[in-house]
Amino acid sequence: MQAAGENLKTAKIQLLTLLNSRVHVDEFDVAGPFDFSDQLMPRDEFRKIALETRPDLKAAVGAVGKAQADHKLAVANGSTDPTLSVWYTHNSSNNNPFGVNTLGVSLAIPLRIFDRNQGEKLRTQLDITRNERLRDAAEAGVLSDVDSGYVTLESNLMLLRPYKAKYLQQSVRVRDTILFSYQHGGTALLDFLNAQAEYRSVQLNYVNLVGSYLTAAAQLNLAVGREAIP
Repeated sequence: MQAAGENLKTAKIQLLTLLNSRVHVDEFDVAGPFDFSDQLMPRDEFRKIALETRPDLKAAVGAVGKAQADHKLAVANGSTDPTLSVWYTHNSSNNNPFGVNTLGVSLAIPLRIFDRNQGEKLRTQLDITRNERLRDAAEAGVLSDVDSGYVTLESNLMLLRPYKAKYLQQSVRVRDTILFSYQHGGTALLDFLNAQAEYRSVQLNYVNLVGSYLTAAAQLNLAVGREAIP
């Protein structure tokens, strides 16, 4: 009991630190149902949510878009545009004294002999490839996190279901049966104490499994990027 109380206070202190709260540990408590939900969405649903929500994956996708925009800018900076000019004068010309009004049009087309921006084009093209590989790695990491969290949560559920459906009631029934027998002289005190110890062991295992389930659910929510399991 002393060790359990110390662990509880330590957990509260860690939570208060994460909340950046100055509340005294003895005045702080956590309320809510300590139970598990037997319903679990398919793994593909968690994957879909993670691909739409995870901020690190969004950043990787944004980096690919930026690299593509930088490459388009490098291509645009390396191109040349024709120049069209139009002018009009209202003066007499020395060559043509009667040419008082003069209208002129010119078109200049630069000749590209050397592409001075080819290095920047290649660099930005390589940057696109690099960011695409980083995006693929981030996506693989997201899916791996989701799969690992899902497998852990599913394993906890497989252990919890028989406890809730069978073992809890069975431990109570066995303990009560041994107690009735002991009270009527049919069983020794040691048998009753053993039954009581087994009952408490089953109850403790169930509570620990629920705690493991809640921890696994929190890890899966972290892998998904939002609270997919309330």
